[in-house]
Amino acid sequence: MRDPRLIAGGIFAAGFLALGSMVAIAQSGTEADATDGPGPNLVIEVAGQANGRVVIDLMPDVAPRHVEQITALAKSGAYDGVVFHRVIDGFMAQTGDVQFGKADGNTSMAGMGGSDLPDLPAEFSATPYLRGIVGMARSQDPDSANSQFFIMFAPGEFLNGQYTVVGHVIAGMDVVDAIQRGEPPATPDRMEKVTVED
Repeated sequence: MRDPRLIAGGIFAAGFLALGSMVAIAQSGTEADATDGPGPNLVIEVAGQANGRVVIDLMPDVAPRHVEQITALAKSGAYDGVVFHRVIDGFMAQTGDVQFGKADGNTSMAGMGGSDLPDLPAEFSATPYLRGIVGMARSQDPDSANSQFFIMFAPGEFLNGQYTVVGHVIAGMDVVDAIQRGEPPATPDRMEKVTVED
């Protein structure tokens, strides 16, 4: 049985049933605030079906340990070449499996790995899951987030207070929208290069 690092178990199952009523909101729904924040910013060069630059304003005031880990992984180059391995239309695009998700290797286990860094204790907050919000993937254990994260295509209120919010997209949401769908996608898009701008 797979040990997915994201949105697993009862919370996801119950929430996905409610998703049908939210898909209509996906194109015109409330988005995360698109103004520039204090940073740091995670800059992702996406390649594949979707091509372009996505900028995520990370929120260390909301999830300091998670932001520290994401920025450390980005600065080390660990995210470079990692595929978007789970992309659900009207819901979210997931990536960040640095262990099994490298595009130049066998990605059949993408979604089951993490990184060499330790799993993190949850840093849940009152920040709502709106379109463009970035959350940390985890298993059923709330304290199992590591390297994987997801970007919301649409509001997902059923995730509020259940998954750690780490940032929001401030540029390139059109690139996110173009990422190939699938679980996994037939030809997954990838994070070609990920950098941090302070």
